[in-house]
Amino acid sequence: MFTRREFLQWSAVAAGTIGFSSNVTRLAAQQQLTQDDLLAFDSTGDLTILHVTDIHAQLKPIYFRPPSENIGVGMFEGVPPHLVGEAFLQHFGLTPGSALAHAHTMVDYVNLAKAYGRMGGLDRIATVVNAVRAERGDGNVLLLDGGDTWQGSYTSLQTKGQDMVDAMALLKPDAMVGHWEFTYGEDRVLELIDALQYPFLSANVFDTTWDEPVFDAAMMREVAGHKVAVIGQSMPYTPIANPRWMIPNWSFGIRPEVIAAQVEKARADGAEVVILLSHNGFDVDQKLARDVPDIDVILTGHTHDAIPRAIEIGKTLLLASGSHGKFVGRVDLDIRDGKVTAHQSKTIPIFADVIAPDPAMAAKIDEIRAPYEDELNRVIGQADDLLYRRGNFNGTWDDVICQGMIEERDAQLSFSPGFRWGATLLPGQDITIDDLHNQTSMTYPSVYRLEFSGLQIKEIMEDVCDNLFNKDPYFQQGGDMVRVGGMAYTCAPKETMGNRISDMTMTATGEPIDMDRSYVVAGWASVNENVEGPAIWDVMESYITRKQTVTASGSDIVKVVGI
Repeated sequence: MFTRREFLQWSAVAAGTIGFSSNVTRLAAQQQLTQDDLLAFDSTGDLTILHVTDIHAQLKPIYFRPPSENIGVGMFEGVPPHLVGEAFLQHFGLTPGSALAHAHTMVDYVNLAKAYGRMGGLDRIATVVNAVRAERGDGNVLLLDGGDTWQGSYTSLQTKGQDMVDAMALLKPDAMVGHWEFTYGEDRVLELIDALQYPFLSANVFDTTWDEPVFDAAMMREVAGHKVAVIGQSMPYTPIANPRWMIPNWSFGIRPEVIAAQVEKARADGAEVVILLSHNGFDVDQKLARDVPDIDVILTGHTHDAIPRAIEIGKTLLLASGSHGKFVGRVDLDIRDGKVTAHQSKTIPIFADVIAPDPAMAAKIDEIRAPYEDELNRVIGQADDLLYRRGNFNGTWDDVICQGMIEERDAQLSFSPGFRWGATLLPGQDITIDDLHNQTSMTYPSVYRLEFSGLQIKEIMEDVCDNLFNKDPYFQQGGDMVRVGGMAYTCAPKETMGNRISDMTMTATGEPIDMDRSYVVAGWASVNENVEGPAIWDVMESYITRKQTVTASGSDIVKVVGI
């Protein structure tokens, strides 16, 4: 006879084999999970660290498809987080078709999404955080926010981040760092930080006039009877990846020497545990863990990676807790004689149909969205395909955006930035204004229409490609490859700068891109100031409304070689 554990495992395997296509099978999948199952954890020691990051203003549960390619180069080739699909499942020992397999991979994504439902929701996160605080004791838990919290939705754009500040106040983090927060501009960022009831930490942000720190670099707290230092690291390439003119008086950078000095100071001040709350990205933090080896825990964000448990680099634990509210990271530490002697870690998947919403947070979310509810729910079309964004080279949402810009702006080619934020829609789902803004809500949305030579187009693509595949993580900015419309090309990630992009051709005619010829290009999210053009959400609303049923058609335009 099967034990309950054996039965659940067998059911998960069977579900992964046959797929799900009905409400009955969805109910069966959900019945395999309970809130207690998701929260189950082999506690150790008396200090617990909770981590959320890259929520991108998603108050409500969503679908978010993991990438089908996440290519690593150099020493990070073929190691987490650069594993996807079956390779990811095998590396971490996850059962195909199981809840964790669905949460972490794109394998059979549509069927499993229909079975397991949406993930995330700040009210469900609140339930998990409150449950862990109750289990461990409030004074034994540290909750840290890895940034990219205030941007990425209709309500965050309308309120300039106030919606997320108000909601997060109920969650009561102990500290946060930032990245897309800075795209509201210096004045607004400082205004929102002044309203926080917890520190905004950034050891790597300095005033350009006096070369002095803009924010507190670190904090020291007594948690579970131990002195714990938290050092903050905001996204180091913010003035390059985002408009410098929005933050003209601040400089950023990785600054490993500053981090090392902060670690040394923390230890001198008696810190038994040193945590780096980072928005560097996974590979940058893998290198930083080697360059600054006296950090106990790095909680990494920015690249939206999620791993089931922390990896160890020397004495440092490195945990990536995903994005869009899909996970809450947890690390337990046992501390003896001023040192970490044992640990346990896990990313808790936030299955919205399994975890009960916290009433106070649910009420706050309803209050935030109420003034905009009619507009948020306004239907403008329907998804014919699975619409997702993540992937090194393509996302079907970006295919739609690229085609929309070509048609609405009368262009030959189009560029869409390789953002990693943006929720997924399943085939047959309505597309609402809420959904559209989950892909486009930002403070520099103008859609330009300009002429570029074929050589300029190649140079742009080579530059972005080097950012993604430079063998030195300190030269990576953490996005995905720029998406293109109207053009196919070949990419060789392991080649050197200037030699990765080739075989550029017009998809409409098959003719090669002429390096000396000019092409009309539409694009959005330019970091330049005073860009002229309509907002991307207006362009895409027009396109989707006209099409009604939206089909992605550009996913096979990139040929990847040499990997």
